[in-house]
Amino acid sequence: LDKMLDPQVWREAATQVFFALGLGFGGVIAFSSYNKQDNNCHFDAALVSFINFFTSVLATLVVFAVLGFKANIMNEKCVVENAEKILGYLNSNVLSRDLIPPHVNFSHLTTKDYSEMYNVIMTVKEKQFSALGLDPCLLEDELDKSVQGTGLAFIAFTEAMTHFPASPFWSVMFFLMLINLGLGSMIGTMAGITTPIIDTFKVPKEIFTVGCCVFAFFVGLLFVQRSGNYFVTMFDDYSATLPLTVIVILENIAVAWIYGTKKFMQELTEMLGFRPYRFYFYMWKFVSPLFMAVLTTASIIQLGVSPPGYSAWIKEEAAERYLYFPNWAMALLITLIAVATLPIPVVFILRHFHLLSDGSNTLSVSYKKGRMMKDISNLEENDETRFILSKVPSEAPSPMPTHRSYLGPGSTSPLETSSNPNGRYGSGYLLASTPESEL
Repeated sequence: LDKMLDPQVWREAATQVFFALGLGFGGVIAFSSYNKQDNNCHFDAALVSFINFFTSVLATLVVFAVLGFKANIMNEKCVVENAEKILGYLNSNVLSRDLIPPHVNFSHLTTKDYSEMYNVIMTVKEKQFSALGLDPCLLEDELDKSVQGTGLAFIAFTEAMTHFPASPFWSVMFFLMLINLGLGSMIGTMAGITTPIIDTFKVPKEIFTVGCCVFAFFVGLLFVQRSGNYFVTMFDDYSATLPLTVIVILENIAVAWIYGTKKFMQELTEMLGFRPYRFYFYMWKFVSPLFMAVLTTASIIQLGVSPPGYSAWIKEEAAERYLYFPNWAMALLITLIAVATLPIPVVFILRHFHLLSDGSNTLSVSYKKGRMMKDISNLEENDETRFILSKVPSEAPSPMPTHRSYLGPGSTSPLETSSNPNGRYGSGYLLASTPESEL
């Protein structure tokens, strides 16, 4: 329970939630951009959150069950090895048989019997005990040796599965699962990268996607060399977690405080047809930013108090030691953190001084054109001709699905508001949200 007071644990837990839900990567926004305007995003968000929660609980049970199974196997192996040492000492008269409890049976030695025998020998042979080289073989010690990260998947799990019945089958299933998990994660990540660039700059989708995959492949070669695990630690523990938390905080502040939580709730009401729970209002506006700000502050303070480092195997000492990153690695680490967060202030400055267009002038036109072409393609031949040639809305029914456009409080009908081009959201928003039959 003392681990619950460690800010590093909470930072990694928050990062796990971000990774599992795809928050901060842009993948969720990219996928949601393909939804209809009246899509029930409330149900989708709740469903994905609950699925992620129960999947995480299931994964936790599986992980600790496998680690416990492995620890139990290793503890039994330790008991057998040390029992053979004690038998050797008994046969060579180093130890007296009077030290062995009468109920102990070496052919069926249990962990409890070995622990009792170990304590008797340690008490009687206190001065010569260290020379015997006996281990306590405690299950708690084996559990404390549990690895994490890549070692959990490729060392602990694989070692445990060698003791399973039909171990080759479970090994194949396990690594197929890892491949599918990696592909599923990367599809969402790549969608967050490719979708906004393709939509903004109209680059060929296939060529750009292949180019991103080839570039990522060559970058990934850094992690599969002999020292690759150290770079994985650097990227995973520091360069990916801290910037990700900062990005999510800024996204939360942008929606809740800059755009406005009330305006956001009102638009959700227009989209969903019902008003979301007021619980979301307080969570978005106060609770979430506060908790993430405290988490980020604690993480930064911890990085300042204890410099970043890694666990390395020292061949000469045949032991594992915690070492600090060298100066060039620290420079690379700071560069990675800066590069991940730099686009936010840079784009803000460029748009604040009108050096970069935000695309508001072209959004409505492209939206209307895309929706119109999509609707035309779905019409039958007669309806299509009538839709294109019709100039009066009453002569041909609108192919657009009926939906309500959010035109601000107090608005009665789209036709009344459309007469005012300088409405609450301007003509661009009205053009994007009003059906073509009304335009």
